[in-house]
Amino acid sequence: MAGHQPHEQQHEQQHEQQHERQHTPDSGSGRAYWDDRYRGSERIWSGAANAVLVRETADLAPGRALDLGCGEGGDAIWLARRGWRVTGTDISGVALERAAAHAAGAGVADRVRWERHDLAESFPDGEFDLVCACFLHTVGEFPRERVLRTAAAAVAPGGVLLVAGHAGWAPWQDTAAMDELRRAVRFPTPEQVVAELELPEGAWEVLLAEEHERAQDMPDGTPGTRTDNAVKVRRLV
Repeated sequence: MAGHQPHEQQHEQQHEQQHERQHTPDSGSGRAYWDDRYRGSERIWSGAANAVLVRETADLAPGRALDLGCGEGGDAIWLARRGWRVTGTDISGVALERAAAHAAGAGVADRVRWERHDLAESFPDGEFDLVCACFLHTVGEFPRERVLRTAAAAVAPGGVLLVAGHAGWAPWQDTAAMDELRRAVRFPTPEQVVAELELPEGAWEVLLAEEHERAQDMPDGTPGTRTDNAVKVRRLV
């Protein structure tokens, strides 16, 4: 991604996946599923901030931020290091415990609050100057559009909502074995994301709604590319 340092590019494949996992097909067991998955490895994600977050928020004045689907805390900790007061939320309590430990190790524990939410059922209270929803793609029932509208409603006047996602499956995932899963996951275009936010006319400014390519290594380690997209909107009133 443009403006992203090489070492961060190396880690983005791992880190972005933390946001692709809010729900399993059986959402009632989602919390247990993700707790078990985190317990199965000492560390799942790289800890590097998502490149799109770095690029699109680096010039914002620090304030109150909300990271939806924070996983082990990479994005939230990056924001806290830049002076933001952050609320990080995830479906997995194990992930949040790990994120809290990482924040303490980074010296920003006093700047981050961790809350456990299944976003289909509950949402953090308060208003925020920045709300981030990076790679919230799901398999199974999950009201993504409603969650993103709730996220927009949590943005304070003058604040920003950043929604990042994949434009489609990676080239190496285009296999017959993936057909059923491919039908179960929807990748909206930037224009669809903006429309589904149902932003009141005159109350919001669209700052960014576009696709972009970035480097991502294939599973066998050879260099590859992937197309993602990002929507960035500012609340005016």
